[in-house]
Amino acid sequence: MKRESLIRRLPDVAFVALLGAGLWLGGGAALAGLPRFIEAATPGMAAQAKPETGPHGIARFALPEGFAASQYAPQVLYPVPASGWPGWLEQAARLARLTPPPPLRDVPVVAAAHPVIAICIDDLGEDIAGTDKAMALPKAVALSFLPYPDTTAFLAIAAAKRGHMILAHVPMQAISARDPGPMALKPGMTNDEITRRLGWNLDRVPGIAGINNHEGSRFTADAASLAPVMKLLKARGLFFLDSRTSGASLGEMAARAAGVQTIGRDIFLDDDQSEAAVKAQLEALAHEARRTGIAIAIGHPHDVTLRLLAAWLAQDHGVMLVPLDEAMRLKVSRATAVAAR
Repeated sequence: MKRESLIRRLPDVAFVALLGAGLWLGGGAALAGLPRFIEAATPGMAAQAKPETGPHGIARFALPEGFAASQYAPQVLYPVPASGWPGWLEQAARLARLTPPPPLRDVPVVAAAHPVIAICIDDLGEDIAGTDKAMALPKAVALSFLPYPDTTAFLAIAAAKRGHMILAHVPMQAISARDPGPMALKPGMTNDEITRRLGWNLDRVPGIAGINNHEGSRFTADAASLAPVMKLLKARGLFFLDSRTSGASLGEMAARAAGVQTIGRDIFLDDDQSEAAVKAQLEALAHEARRTGIAIAIGHPHDVTLRLLAAWLAQDHGVMLVPLDEAMRLKVSRATAVAAR
């Protein structure tokens, strides 16, 4: 034990011996250099290295006078080559910068594992009981409110709190003589009047993401009348869901021309309100989604529609319900990819 203790103390003994020898030989000069000696022999010294390029492209690091604060920086730094990238890597990087990205057709368009559907229930706001039942549907179902009922504002806010996407169901002139409702948009109006009426409709439904047309078989076939509609939608960042109440509708075309996001309805669920007809339309919706990848349906707050739709959505039909804006994005991406082929 004594021997091991003596071995551990040898550095201390050696230090004292060296100090004594220095004092005996150098006297005052040794004392003057003592602080420097202690600083170098104890932790706390370090160097801040600065690169200096020498011959043959070699970067050397020169230590400044004195020592830095870090106790971990090495005092001796070995030469480091200061060469650039190897030729093969430089060439690969240059080609990567010049090569265009792969065409869209080589990129998967629809990430969903199943064909997708989106559903919008419109004509809401006037029928409070029907609107309440529609709000009980899965939140991915979009809800479109008539602007003119006084009950619309608080019902739309309640629906948004439940997670539904909200639309304004804007009245537009039909081919028939039937009145679509107050502040309807009609062909022959000035652009200013169409804009004023549309603004009134939009402001009556809080929290909207877009609109779809209520009636409108005549108005949506008039390109000149649609122009101010799309201009205002573009300015407000709203999309246009074309209800396609007529095969002559120009709604989607006008929206795309104005840079407005748009999509068109594929299936009406309840033109015929019999139970058998609604069930057949739900199956037609699934079939259209499986055929094309994406299908859009519009329904109304009829008891038969809401009851059958709620039960149908709880079952697996090989399709996936997605929000309306997601279906819109996927449909646009798919159309773009098909056009690129």
